[in-house]
Amino acid sequence: MRYKYGDTTMKTKVPNLCHAPKLFATKSALPLLAILFSYTPTLAFSSNSNSNNNSNSNSNSNSNSNTNTRKGIHIHKYGFLGTNHRKTMSLMMDTDDLAVQASSYASANGIQVERRKTNSENDETPSTTTYFEGAPMSLLPNAYPQIAFHQAKEVAPYFNELVDRVSRDAGFLEENLGGGVSTMDPYTAQILRLYKDVYVDPATMDEFALSADRLGILRSDYMLHKDGGDDDNNDYGLKQVELNTIASSFAGLSCKIANLHRYLTSRFDTETRDFLRTNAEKVQSSSLEETMDGVPLNPALKELPLAMKVAYDRYVERFGTKDSNNAKQQQQQQQPVVLFVVQEGETNTVDQRLLEFALWEDHGIPVVRRSLTKLDSELSLQDGTLKLSSENNREVAVVYFRAGYAPTDYPGGDNGAEWRARKTLETSKATKCPCLGYHLAGTKKVQQELARPGVLERFFPNEASKVTAMRSCFAGLYSMGDDATDDDRNAAKDVLDGGHARYVLKPQREGGGYNFYGEDLAKKLRDNVSRNDENGTIELGNELGEYILMERLFPPQQTAILMRGGRIEGSGESISELGAFGTLVVDSSGTVVHNHYAGFLLRTKFSNVDEGGVASGFATLSSPYLCRRKAAP
Repeated sequence: MRYKYGDTTMKTKVPNLCHAPKLFATKSALPLLAILFSYTPTLAFSSNSNSNNNSNSNSNSNSNSNTNTRKGIHIHKYGFLGTNHRKTMSLMMDTDDLAVQASSYASANGIQVERRKTNSENDETPSTTTYFEGAPMSLLPNAYPQIAFHQAKEVAPYFNELVDRVSRDAGFLEENLGGGVSTMDPYTAQILRLYKDVYVDPATMDEFALSADRLGILRSDYMLHKDGGDDDNNDYGLKQVELNTIASSFAGLSCKIANLHRYLTSRFDTETRDFLRTNAEKVQSSSLEETMDGVPLNPALKELPLAMKVAYDRYVERFGTKDSNNAKQQQQQQQPVVLFVVQEGETNTVDQRLLEFALWEDHGIPVVRRSLTKLDSELSLQDGTLKLSSENNREVAVVYFRAGYAPTDYPGGDNGAEWRARKTLETSKATKCPCLGYHLAGTKKVQQELARPGVLERFFPNEASKVTAMRSCFAGLYSMGDDATDDDRNAAKDVLDGGHARYVLKPQREGGGYNFYGEDLAKKLRDNVSRNDENGTIELGNELGEYILMERLFPPQQTAILMRGGRIEGSGESISELGAFGTLVVDSSGTVVHNHYAGFLLRTKFSNVDEGGVASGFATLSSPYLCRRKAAP
């Protein structure tokens, strides 16, 4: 069945049976059949599918495996052919049967991603077919220590505050991003330049932007890691991978995945119990409690819309019509909107729409979606009030960026339509999520600088407990720029001397796929480092200025069965990354109005995969299955 949206044809991947309301009214059994078989076109389960049996003991070993096809079986490029996935470890039921249950639930509950296919049979008028398929996901949740999970929840509000305080310290941002980073990274330089024009330079600063509230929807990502290596007596601790301040995704789908996993582990408790417990023993060094806590409730689909509502209500209260005599006229006016800034050709639409629908269903707040390119010709400013001409000059109260975090979102160049739209949005009274300062506070260089001794105290001078809690999450982070210290250069030497497996090189980029690992990392440094063999000193090349070097984390491996496109991709050893959402509303003076932990995201990938993005095709969505160690006698 096809639906047309403009020039795009939309085809749902379900049988016509699912779109026959007259039949549903008379045949009570058909809705159940529709759910059970709605994903038949995308599942294609086969008892010949194989598992990913990775024997490499390095949980993050670098791999460039290619996609293979053997005996008609499509194996993802990160999977391996091995034993029959029907007999996976201690799972006491047929894996295909459990996968059908998962896919049926996913189909019925919108755990999907959008896909597009261009039909070029007619070269003169090619058409694009849009369809939805099952989101990349782990068939079952992944074991996770309860203590580490609660630690991530506890520090979320602290990192929220840190982002706001950093965003207001123009000197700190200029000092760390205005040198080698800006020289080698024109995109970050442009963000910094715009930030200074709007918020810092007395000759150009914008009064309306300065008066606006600030909304943060943040996500701090962590891996489990043992500081003492593989000592079985040490428990895994929480180490921060990065702090995302713009377009922090998968809050919506992660809630749906958690619901799916709670359903599967309760409905098939006997069949999955040993599988889950065996994994729990791999991530918890101490003895386990007999009873595990299971998948926690995920409040992200409540908390993120709630923060938007707080920001929205404050905007209406501060900048709306105050004259009570005009109440009737005010009611007749169009309601302000939340503007979602999205990418052209966005495919992660389901996750975004879940937030949009929750905003309307829970709070009665409408959403409008536009790309930066289109906004350039549709935006207008009237005394700081942002309006959309395409929506009958409807007022914008909150701007929520799900785009604008990468140079590819600005195809028009530095003076193009996208940057003009970004500046128009920023120089309004509307609450931005994020504002330019929050965006800069999330760069890798800022993250690295915050990990230096004494720097957190600059922002929390009298709050030692918060500093201690945040610092305990930091991994080793090293500058590769002109501010590199002896410790930083020693880390670079370690890479050159064969220690490259212990590090990862990161640029100021979001979205996944840009990091350097293993031999690629070693080559990158060899090509850009001058070494004096006589005195052992090194000189870092200018090109490294946009990068930071980070200690590589080695989380525990556990068995996972991963699904992609509605069918089993493989099974084998996997690692996971936990994201803790936080929401923050702060007024123009820096007073915190709203500051909450706001839910979680768990991403799982096979242990031989370096990168970790779901949207970029490296990882899958999962949930934490919380386990506790036995209390000391």
